[in-house]
Amino acid sequence: MNLFQKNEFKETPFLPVSPEEVPPRPPSFPKKPSPKICGSNYPLSIVFIVVNEFCERFSYYGMKAVLTLYFLYFLHWSEDTSTSVYHAFSSLCYFTPILGAAIADSWLGKFKTIIYLSLVYVLGHVIKSMGALPILGGQMLHTVLSMVGLSLIALGTGGIKPCVAAFGGDQFEEKHAEERTRYFSVFYLSINAGSLISTFVTPMLRGDVQCFGKDCYALAFGVPGLLMVIALVVFAMGSKIYRKPPPEGNIVTQVVKCIWFAISNRFKNRSADIPKREHWLDWAAEKYPRQLIMDVKALTRVLFLYIPLPMFWALLDQQGSRWTLQATRMNGNLGFFVLQPDQMQVLNPFLVLIFIPLFDLVIYRLVSKCGINFTSLRKMAVGMILACLAFAVAATVEIKINEMAPPQPDSQEIFLQVLNLADNEVEVTVLGDENNSLLAESIKSFQKMPHYSRLHLKTKSQNFHFQLKYHNLSVYTEHSVEEKKWYTLITREDGKSISSMMVKDEENKTTNGMTAMRYPAVPCRTKNEDFSLNLGLLDFGAAYLFVITNSTSQGPQAWKMEYIPANKMSIAWQLPQYALVTAGEVMFSVTGLEFSYSQAPSSMKSVLQAAWLLTVAVGNIIVLIVAQFSSLVQWAEFILFSCLLLVVCLIFSIMGHYYVPIKPEDIQGSADKQIPKIQGNMINLETKKTKL
Repeated sequence: MNLFQKNEFKETPFLPVSPEEVPPRPPSFPKKPSPKICGSNYPLSIVFIVVNEFCERFSYYGMKAVLTLYFLYFLHWSEDTSTSVYHAFSSLCYFTPILGAAIADSWLGKFKTIIYLSLVYVLGHVIKSMGALPILGGQMLHTVLSMVGLSLIALGTGGIKPCVAAFGGDQFEEKHAEERTRYFSVFYLSINAGSLISTFVTPMLRGDVQCFGKDCYALAFGVPGLLMVIALVVFAMGSKIYRKPPPEGNIVTQVVKCIWFAISNRFKNRSADIPKREHWLDWAAEKYPRQLIMDVKALTRVLFLYIPLPMFWALLDQQGSRWTLQATRMNGNLGFFVLQPDQMQVLNPFLVLIFIPLFDLVIYRLVSKCGINFTSLRKMAVGMILACLAFAVAATVEIKINEMAPPQPDSQEIFLQVLNLADNEVEVTVLGDENNSLLAESIKSFQKMPHYSRLHLKTKSQNFHFQLKYHNLSVYTEHSVEEKKWYTLITREDGKSISSMMVKDEENKTTNGMTAMRYPAVPCRTKNEDFSLNLGLLDFGAAYLFVITNSTSQGPQAWKMEYIPANKMSIAWQLPQYALVTAGEVMFSVTGLEFSYSQAPSSMKSVLQAAWLLTVAVGNIIVLIVAQFSSLVQWAEFILFSCLLLVVCLIFSIMGHYYVPIKPEDIQGSADKQIPKIQGNMINLETKKTKL
């Protein structure tokens, strides 16, 4: 709006305006004709943009899919720390879009912003991949490289997020609005396709490919980095045919300044002699145009409804953290396919592609035919309830997993078993301080105790005395143990005598918890020959002890002992919780954005997008706080989140009940009626930087 037109001054004799707050609109970019796709109205440039978005989303979601397990098993962090850092990274990815939008709208323009921040993005992937190389330094260096890499990735992915889709829309002429709408459908399809493929492929690169003797996290991070390089190259290839609008100023900044000026101006003019105004934003009328104030009024009505929304994202984004950790304690063998724990995340984009048309074409229409007024706010509330149910199901699954897991030693306790590798039977007796028998077992040759025995300690660490009877020999030995540990006492022949060694076992499930169903052949070598040993079936989550013997009569043989049982609960039991939370996401996220856009003027769309992304960022911060400071067991934490969202859903429903939906045209039409004209007696208001 041009504030210096004559008709404006006729209507408003005195209108203070700050030139630096309302800059003149820059000239529109040249309307040069761009090449079309096969004679259609679709510009050729959108091909580069869609391919760029597919590769970038593959890069982001592929890297993020294996991130939690990288923290847990490569950097050896605890589950709570891994979850906290994962959600801190996710939160940062949703804060940086505000920075990217500000740079694009106020300084560089969308094209240069995408190019420069994509370079930062690629650099972050390179550093992150280097941090996953076991041969490069120690854990401290790996941690530093990972944090630097993730920070750069967050800046890159968040910075270009608000630019790419809008830049694609800029390629269309105004007369081709229908083609532009179809373009956005293809654009978001490319997002889901990149997410779907990457969350399935990168866990396979991590788990099925071995490098440096371990899971290949460097490859799992390197391939997404390569896709980001391809995304940058493809996008740059279309440089000469893009339509590149110049920066037009950041509306988010103008809205924030308008709100701040209204608050500060109202605070400065608290005198009873100054007439009150109908709305608190009317106090910005000394500095800002009336249409902007009306738009901000409509915006604040919607932003008020955004206050409860972060709690939903706090639950939804735990698919990549807590739910992935839960999957590591489950059996991924589906019979026809072996599923890695971090591959379960592929269900979300897969179900999104199914649920969106299902809800739009079937469910919503059936509800409408039943005479139910299923408004947008009611859909969002139902989405919250579905997410609550998803976490209730996740808590039930967690309880069942714990019931099937082996018991854990408590304070001042250990679990002990005996393995006899001698050629004959051995009697093992554990002696107390007064030579009293704490445990007595007779173990046959190449056998072990049927189960672990629980022994109590007097302190956190203690020395136990053992009596070993073998043939006519009686040997006494001593071993040191620590509380809350699992131990195996291995006895073996030592010439004509008997000796023993104490081995500390795994305390929980195996280090990665995700051994695939394999029948591996292990290469071995003696002085005279090379051979391979078939170790048999290795199951999910089990821990094994292998003993290799080489007798002259039978040759080398392998003997396997499972001292921690395999995961018994199938990973397929996670399907209900994924289905519920994805259905909730479709009802909440898609409907929420649609409702928000319908309730605010067109000039506020970018502000709404920024606010929507901020709710996602705040939701991840909630998970970070709970994971770091709550001492609840996992199933109780799931119940806590479910109950919190249920309370928030109730609050949101009350807010929605009193919300009166309005039409965008009503917002525009009522501008002149609701903003009071500035009279001459208002000149004495205390305002700063106000010019006539």
